[in-house]
Amino acid sequence: MGVSTRTPLQQTATLSPQRGPGPVPDRVPERGVLVLAESVWTEAKRRAAVIAPLAAADLVPAVAARAAGQALGLSERTVYALVGRYRRSGGLLASLASRPSSGGRGKQRLARTAERIIAEAIRDEYLTRQKKRAEAVVRAVYERAKAAGVPPPSANTVRARVRAVKADLAARRREGDRSAAVRRLEPAAGVTPTAERPMEMLQLDHTPVDLILVDEAYRKPIGRPWLTVAIDVHSRCIAGFLLSFDPPCATSVGLCLIHAALPKEAYLQRLGIEGFAWPVEGRPGGLYVDNGAEFHSQALTRGCEQHGIELSYRPVATPHFGGVVERLIGTLMMMVHELPGATFSNPSARGDYDSDAAACLTLAELERWLTLAIVGRYHSDVHDGIDEPPIARWRRGVAERGAPPAVADPRAFLVDFLPVLRRKVTREGVRVDHITYYSEALRPWIAARESLGPFLIRRDPRDLSRLFVHDPDDGTYIETPCARQERPSISLFEHRQAVAKLKADGRGQVDEEGIFRAVAAQRALAQAAAARTRSARRRFARTGQSLAEASAPPISPAAAGSPGVDDGVIPVAQLYRVTPW
Repeated sequence: MGVSTRTPLQQTATLSPQRGPGPVPDRVPERGVLVLAESVWTEAKRRAAVIAPLAAADLVPAVAARAAGQALGLSERTVYALVGRYRRSGGLLASLASRPSSGGRGKQRLARTAERIIAEAIRDEYLTRQKKRAEAVVRAVYERAKAAGVPPPSANTVRARVRAVKADLAARRREGDRSAAVRRLEPAAGVTPTAERPMEMLQLDHTPVDLILVDEAYRKPIGRPWLTVAIDVHSRCIAGFLLSFDPPCATSVGLCLIHAALPKEAYLQRLGIEGFAWPVEGRPGGLYVDNGAEFHSQALTRGCEQHGIELSYRPVATPHFGGVVERLIGTLMMMVHELPGATFSNPSARGDYDSDAAACLTLAELERWLTLAIVGRYHSDVHDGIDEPPIARWRRGVAERGAPPAVADPRAFLVDFLPVLRRKVTREGVRVDHITYYSEALRPWIAARESLGPFLIRRDPRDLSRLFVHDPDDGTYIETPCARQERPSISLFEHRQAVAKLKADGRGQVDEEGIFRAVAAQRALAQAAAARTRSARRRFARTGQSLAEASAPPISPAAAGSPGVDDGVIPVAQLYRVTPW
């Protein structure tokens, strides 16, 4: 067997668990060029003027060594030691630097019994999930040393041993292997996917907005909305976003993606924003997201597969892999903190600022403000990560690499990302959550219902007055309204509230009639109570915004860029707009 040429440090590194791929890197020592104090470096230069000529000679006579010692204020023995160090280093100046004694620092001076008592006390008292303080270890050591008949170590000695415990060991024993404390101590290894052209990769995430909003009717506080935002990794342009009072779900992801992919000229016009462009559009090549349940929904995964969008997930418990969108969210929240009603990032930053009392913006006003902040400020400022404005990087990327592929049929693209249900056709039509839907187009399937399986259905949770039933023969979606077309448009949020109310009232059977009566009653109560209670105002705001969105005019086939499509097939409203469903 050959003799290993590795140093003990290299051998230890080889045996240690590797946190990242690849071999152990070569190490280049720092030999004092930067770590030595200026006074020590100056003294080394003074010594070099005397020691260098001696080291260059084959022999150093005793007379020369004594003379050098007198010149440097050193003993003859020290002069010979410096000559040897200078020769072995190959003539490095740092080899002549003073080496003060450490005074035994880092070495154990206690008896073995005392060291064992301290180690056991640290294990039993400090390295536990109870997370006791160092003083508990001091007391335990004192008691155990007395019981063992040995002199107790000083409190400072015990505290020093506690501080010497490795940080990762302490975090794992005191906080848990998967705790945030452990993750902070681990290296941010790995590579975040990059992009060479516009819309090649989007990163998408959610956050509660650090701002209290007010309702439209009474201008009373109703709470914080959620923001879902998508950013183009190549240009750092914001591709799209969604504001909502409901927590993140598969629908919010789909609607944000729709907003990112479709043109935004009409959207800016609706908001009354002139003089600014938002040219970011096109079918994304990939979507990079975390492991939230909403990113694993069938609607999102199938929609991405349908349109050739690669859906990638960052490793679990590694938020730094989504650093692009995480930093964007931080930037946007810093902008939001300038608005009245901001909650700031934590109670300490907020201080005694009364966010509720200062709140004055509605959801619609925040939407317009945020859009202006994006197209008028964020896109035009130099981005630290790319050293140029995002909009300039986008335009240069389009000029050099070409524009991203446009979405051929916006209506079909939208429906492909709505939530998915599966239901069988009955004699009455299609029944979903106690509501019956019917269209004449269902007649052939009603007749053959006994031999048919469940149909694929998509539903907009903001408007339960219609469904989109998939025709397995030609692959289109057919708009199927409520069988009772006089029914008002209600949202899924209202529907769930009504069902919960009926069950709480002891209704054994929940039916369609009862649901719509309960919704009507809840709307009347919410409007009457909106000026009195915060939760009611929030519920009323959700309802009003959902109804306003449901009443938007449908996209015509010409406007959608899909001529030849039957008006009865997928007449979808402009749901890609940012809305608080």
